[in-house]
Amino acid sequence: MTITGASAEVRSRRLSPLELVDSVLGRIEQVEPRLRAYTTVTADRARQAARQAEREAAAERFRGPLHGIPMGLKDLIDVAGLPTTASSQVRVDHLAAADSAVASRLADAGAVLVGKTHTHEFAYGLITPQTSNAVDHGRIAGGSSGGSAVAVAAGAAMFALGTDTGGSIRVPAALNGVVGLKPTYGLVPRHGVTSLSWSLDHVGPITRTVEDAALVLPALVRHDPCDPAGLRAPATSYEPHADPDLNGLRVGVPRNYYFDRVDPEVEAAVRRAIEQLRSLGAEPVEVEIPMTRYIQAIQWGLMVPEAASYHERTLRSAAELYGPDVRVLLEAGELVLAGDYLRAQRARTLMREAWMRMFDQVDVIAAPTVPATAAHVGQDAVTWPDGVTESLADCYVRLCAPANIAGIPALTLPVGRDQGGMPIGMQLMGRPLDETTVLHVGHAYERSTTTPASPAEARPEPPADLTPTAR
Repeated sequence: MTITGASAEVRSRRLSPLELVDSVLGRIEQVEPRLRAYTTVTADRARQAARQAEREAAAERFRGPLHGIPMGLKDLIDVAGLPTTASSQVRVDHLAAADSAVASRLADAGAVLVGKTHTHEFAYGLITPQTSNAVDHGRIAGGSSGGSAVAVAAGAAMFALGTDTGGSIRVPAALNGVVGLKPTYGLVPRHGVTSLSWSLDHVGPITRTVEDAALVLPALVRHDPCDPAGLRAPATSYEPHADPDLNGLRVGVPRNYYFDRVDPEVEAAVRRAIEQLRSLGAEPVEVEIPMTRYIQAIQWGLMVPEAASYHERTLRSAAELYGPDVRVLLEAGELVLAGDYLRAQRARTLMREAWMRMFDQVDVIAAPTVPATAAHVGQDAVTWPDGVTESLADCYVRLCAPANIAGIPALTLPVGRDQGGMPIGMQLMGRPLDETTVLHVGHAYERSTTTPASPAEARPEPPADLTPTAR
């Protein structure tokens, strides 16, 4: 059930917020033993909030489209009185003293928290090892917002928030067949959200549809003086046009980088999706992606030392509590020289300027979100037909990192499945603060390839069994 459909049902009083929340909590109870998407399930708190939403609905005091909608929050996001563990033994006893900016705003919008979702420890990885893929339990969920993506894909939340430093919203969304939006850097406040790399971190929604993402985003956007990178963006409606017509819109199709060393099934699905955009009136325009040889060096050159700086104190006092994969990255970050970090910052400035010149030619860029579908559990690398072996971290971050470096909005949406039934994602990237165009293009594709259920057809049904797929 989508937020759009559920919101209409709640507003019309055909569905109560308590019924909706109970349905999602029932789904969590059924699938959580196999999926392990949540660190904490807040059932009592959720039902209390749902009853309040129901009383407000009875008095026709609706807070907006998220009124009574069940959500999950990545366990980096503070909610007063609840643990923020970052899925780490380092913080196993940590309780948040106050709400983060985004948690507070979603509560004000009427959304109902059903739980905190797993992340790769401190968001420093692309796997989320605790959590299973929602489509095939023998495959990885993706990360670091794996719990949020799996919860949404499995119907265990109607939307969830994730964070994205090098693809951590978009990667798990693509691998689980849902929608993930990384907004413009600084548009959504990060106060009260555990940082991985402050110059690359973004907070954004994971949803079932593009239209749902456009409903969640306005609740998150408002300047927060506590976020030093926060933007004062003009008030904007992110609601996509109902008409999928894309006449006059230019879609950039990379001639380099984004289709290099990509699984053939992924490339074919994304190119079919681009042709679908052409059929809606868009004009595909070939573009040359600038400074490609520096992308991963810039990403790691910024992220690794910033993460090490954030964890410096606990790395000295409790290093043994970190997982081995995260600890080695943090220790490596302490070896990066200040001069190298500054060179990465300067290169990022040059790259951002080059991308802005590229957007003089096009309105959005369409490309694969990740080069391959979800890897099998235990797999740590991908070997390509040309004989090159690439670590999973490098594979999954490679196509997502440019949008973090440039700070531009990026949306992933499902555009097909491979022969094994695993989802494939297409990424749409736009100019800074032009989420409206990115969402419009994504919604146009979505509307042209699916027939959304009406609210009456979208009533909750009994949870289906989730049996692991044998592969």
